[in-house]
Amino acid sequence: MHESSAIANISISRAEFGLFQKLIFEIAGINLSEAKQVLLVGRLSKRLKALGFVNFSQYYKHVTGGDDPAERQTMVDLLTTNETYFFREPKHFDHLRQLAVNRRRGSVFRAWSAASSSGEEAYTMAMVLAEVLGDGLWEIIGTDISSRVLAKAQRGQYPLERTRGIPGELLKKYCLKGMQEHAGTLLITRELRDRVKFMHSNLMQPSKGLGQFDVIFLRNVMIYFENDTKRKVIHNLLPYLKADGHFIVGHSESLNGLTDRLLPIAPTIYHLRDAP
Repeated sequence: MHESSAIANISISRAEFGLFQKLIFEIAGINLSEAKQVLLVGRLSKRLKALGFVNFSQYYKHVTGGDDPAERQTMVDLLTTNETYFFREPKHFDHLRQLAVNRRRGSVFRAWSAASSSGEEAYTMAMVLAEVLGDGLWEIIGTDISSRVLAKAQRGQYPLERTRGIPGELLKKYCLKGMQEHAGTLLITRELRDRVKFMHSNLMQPSKGLGQFDVIFLRNVMIYFENDTKRKVIHNLLPYLKADGHFIVGHSESLNGLTDRLLPIAPTIYHLRDAP
């Protein structure tokens, strides 16, 4: 790898990149490989120019100095955004549907999208639960470390091309096609948006007061973590899982060797070892 990468006339040295690698690991547990150096420069160069900095050392001092937490969050947003889409890995939503059918009567069925990104996963969960439980006792919490993607999730407005995967009957029932200045977009219906609450939360230090959940989706995010960080994240989330709850990870992920508290009941689907 070259000693520095240059984009928009701003370069980063290996030492500077190392500082940002350590910083984003400390904040979010994400391990930025050497291959991500060009990506980091590309995403952060505009912020350096906007703030009048001529090198990454100045920007690093700014975001770690404590005087501008908003810029620190902007940096996190730019470096942690992940791609997602509706009904990704559909077997998980089939399992969610079955859990809802078999729920304990009279109790609130609660689901947590623990790395919700721009909200497609959480709204997919909402469509499933609305079909099974209607206006009954259920709620969904979506959390992410990125304030920017959470704002998108709360709006619930997406480009039409992102509707792939949504069954036609659900598309008609829960999505509104944008008109005039909103042409080319869809909006999740108000009734569904009102059933999903989005919150800022860090997997390394989950927000207190979330309560407990019947199912936790933690999908396609641990691929960015080293094993020690994976163990910590799992340890952090398990107190929020009900005794008979289910924990679901992405199809490219596994909890093998990471915890002895969860047992697989199907590929990528787990429950607590002492579940009733």
